[in-house]
Amino acid sequence: MSYLPRIFKILAAVLVLCLIGSFLWLYFASPALLRVGAGYTAKIVCSNVFLAGRDPEEVLTVDVQAPGHPLLKLMKVEVDRDEKRVRAALLGFIASNEAVYREGLGCAAVPEHVSAVPAPSALGQASGGGPDAFWPNGDIVESDQAVAAVLSDAAFTGSAMRAVLVVRDGRIIGERYGEGFSADTPLLGWSMTKTVNAAIIGTLMREGRLEPDQRALLPQWSGDPREDITLADLLSMEDGLSFNENYGSVTDVTQMLYLEPDMAAFAAAAPLVTGPGTSFSYSSGSAVLLSRIWMNAFADQMVALRYPNHALFRPLGMRSAVLETDAAGTFVGSSYMYATGRDWARFALLLLRDGVWDGTRILPEGFVGLMAEPNGTSGGRYSKMQTWLPGEDEADLPADTFFLQGHDGQTIAVIPSLDLAVVRLGLTPRRDGYDVTPLVRRIVELSK
Repeated sequence: MSYLPRIFKILAAVLVLCLIGSFLWLYFASPALLRVGAGYTAKIVCSNVFLAGRDPEEVLTVDVQAPGHPLLKLMKVEVDRDEKRVRAALLGFIASNEAVYREGLGCAAVPEHVSAVPAPSALGQASGGGPDAFWPNGDIVESDQAVAAVLSDAAFTGSAMRAVLVVRDGRIIGERYGEGFSADTPLLGWSMTKTVNAAIIGTLMREGRLEPDQRALLPQWSGDPREDITLADLLSMEDGLSFNENYGSVTDVTQMLYLEPDMAAFAAAAPLVTGPGTSFSYSSGSAVLLSRIWMNAFADQMVALRYPNHALFRPLGMRSAVLETDAAGTFVGSSYMYATGRDWARFALLLLRDGVWDGTRILPEGFVGLMAEPNGTSGGRYSKMQTWLPGEDEADLPADTFFLQGHDGQTIAVIPSLDLAVVRLGLTPRRDGYDVTPLVRRIVELSK
């Protein structure tokens, strides 16, 4: 019995040493999953604080922790409003990561003490419309009462809806906002950004700077089979590059978005696993490469950074729209555009108008049509131009329907034959089981 106290002391000492060793390991050699979590936390808080003007603790609790991985509940954030940086770390000191805000370019995830590309001066963002003019030239909206009744029904709009709008015949005929959100709140579109990025490419096609069959797209691919990938292959997600799009752990997409200061360089290193044009693989890496490719069409990086506002946002009056870049200055065309519900609706109206705005052609003739045309390898589910197409359970929707879709329930349904678009934004994880189709179907019924 006299040995028991000594044994307990030894065991206690071993336990303490193990705990100390674990903390030292976590602090000095943090697992990538923790660093991804910290990068995600810092980025989401940063964008919502400095772009949307929201409270950081509310964003941490509601946007990051409630719908996310259990480890995110242990994340703490520090917001430096003078430096416009947000630092996040597990328990406040383990596996830290940061995000930095630049005016006009939003927030970028960066390693601690790393600088990001500064924003250029004179971005040329859109000016406001007339207060006495109807949307889209101003802010006057007149609701259709039947549509308003649908939008007031949570069974149609889903849990944690933040904005839902209906555009018909060139006007907003119904809109509703979630608690704490309004027509002035910029909202993240997640992968709906891919379609905006495609539209920017469309403006460059109209100018003759880019061509769909263009090859040898990146200098990193010179002399290897990836040189045969065309711009059209990337736009239809048929490029053949290896890219793991699964979320929830450390995969290609989470590493790219939250650990890589130069996302395009990371995505460009992906190997070719199938021949270009022979298989469909949805990839945020491909969308970031599209950003880098169109930006390379400009000799001056600062001119490229101004281009989305010059070519798209300003002509459409999308004064809230911010397409964010990574730390190296590449637009994150896969995931990161913030805009108010009404500005997302303006983009939808451009698509309804076949790329023409106030009589001026913004996108090439036939470009929007490719958004409703299936690529050759997705079984009819994905288009040739960064949009989704109706599945079998949506076969009753008009044949020309296509969708912009993003993480956590972001959707814009575009139906040119009815001159109709339905915009729905929120924070509704897939596990909640929300399906936007009944909402779109009901609005279609009211519009026939």
